[in-house]
Amino acid sequence: MAVEPQSTNLSYRTTGSTCLYPLSQLLGIPLDQVNFVACQLFALGAAFWFRIYLTPFKTNSKIRHAFATLLGIYFSIFCFGWYSIHLFVLVLMCYGIMVTTSVTNVHRYSFFVAMGYLTICHISRIYIFHYGILTTDFSGPLMIVTQKITTLAFQVHDGLGRKAEDLSAEQQRLAVKVKPSFLEYLSYLLNFMSVIAGPCNNFTDYVAFIEGRHVQMKLLEVNWKQRLPPSCPEPSPTGAVIRKLCVTLVSLLLFLTLTKTFPVTCLTEEWFIHETNFWTQLCYLYIVTQASKPKYYFAWTLADAVNNAAGFGFSGVDKNGNFCWDLLSNLNIWKIETATSFKMYLANWNIQTAAWLKCVCYERVPWYPTVLTFILSALWHGVYPGYYFTFLTGVLVTLAARTVRSNCRHYFLSSQATKGIYDVVTWAVTQLAVSYTVAPFILLAVEPTISLYKSMYFYLHIISLLIILFLPAKPQAHTQRHPQTLNSVNKEKTY
Repeated sequence: MAVEPQSTNLSYRTTGSTCLYPLSQLLGIPLDQVNFVACQLFALGAAFWFRIYLTPFKTNSKIRHAFATLLGIYFSIFCFGWYSIHLFVLVLMCYGIMVTTSVTNVHRYSFFVAMGYLTICHISRIYIFHYGILTTDFSGPLMIVTQKITTLAFQVHDGLGRKAEDLSAEQQRLAVKVKPSFLEYLSYLLNFMSVIAGPCNNFTDYVAFIEGRHVQMKLLEVNWKQRLPPSCPEPSPTGAVIRKLCVTLVSLLLFLTLTKTFPVTCLTEEWFIHETNFWTQLCYLYIVTQASKPKYYFAWTLADAVNNAAGFGFSGVDKNGNFCWDLLSNLNIWKIETATSFKMYLANWNIQTAAWLKCVCYERVPWYPTVLTFILSALWHGVYPGYYFTFLTGVLVTLAARTVRSNCRHYFLSSQATKGIYDVVTWAVTQLAVSYTVAPFILLAVEPTISLYKSMYFYLHIISLLIILFLPAKPQAHTQRHPQTLNSVNKEKTY
């Protein structure tokens, strides 16, 4: 089975506007990807205009909400045509749940409806239309909208359906104490800055941005506002936007060169499976996964830049007194490429999705939080079997990595030399482990995944199982996941 077939089924692939088809033919890039880039570049220009001419200090917040929503709806229709109706149907259904359901159940109903609708769309898109086509289609925005719907529903439940002392500090900060109006709901879910590529963000942050309170709110969180002179202008995102656009340009160039030079299809070739030795496979697998990253670096960094250009994404001040614009950043490339642990790698990859998983699952489920969080992540991504191979393997590797770290790391902290050796070894192990773990995510199907893993002797699965079975687990690892609440603090003081 081909991994990334070049389909000629234009009736499915070109679901949106075809006005850019000549450019697509000239560049040799699928039309859906050209539409995506064109919309994001137009959104970038619109974001600058939005920040300068529809400034919250001169423009009513309702006008800003309406403009952001209407332009986002237009982008959705331009990119995805009639398939964009799935976005609108899900948004309207979940707003009905928001206004009619009690605050004690709004998060449950919103979660099951949103995830259920997304899963049905995943199934129909893959198994009804064409298995194995990887396109920039309506499922991407639907995944982002699902994150936002469920995030907002849980935060409404926290603000209106739970006691303050039962919430963690982060949950209290993000709790929504008044149900959003219809315009606010549409704007939050469908605004032009994030409707195409995200990222997910919190409702309180978004409303503060629309109303012009975003920067002041973040400065006050770190008590920095008092240090600024009265005449000091607000932090400008221009520098951050330029830096992120430079990253997107480099990522695009790498994508156009590396991805074609090291195609993932080689992983399924007979010569690679049966004639290549283990160490060559290991190295090539690492190279292939490296070559597949630039497209994510490009899309996520450009999306971040669009939000920053509109004035959204300010996160406060760093330890050196520099203004930061990484509130919505979805990755930290340097930390990904230099990660010395599986945890560090995951913490800096798809950051906003990790925050969503923590908000709606990891902090709230009473049993097996790591396993259930990985399963939810796989379900959110889609129904390809490869996703489940990756995330279930990820559970195994995560547990093994925790065990090794807790048992071994302290032996290497006695000097800088031993710490350096430990970091180099763990960096190499982490990068190779990630490559092995994400291989099914790239291959999608069962047969090529099993063939690849079999040719590599299932080495990481076996090593991880041996570590978990024979090394002692770190005590209290499970209890540390629970967020500290005012109620738990009071109980500790009582005892």
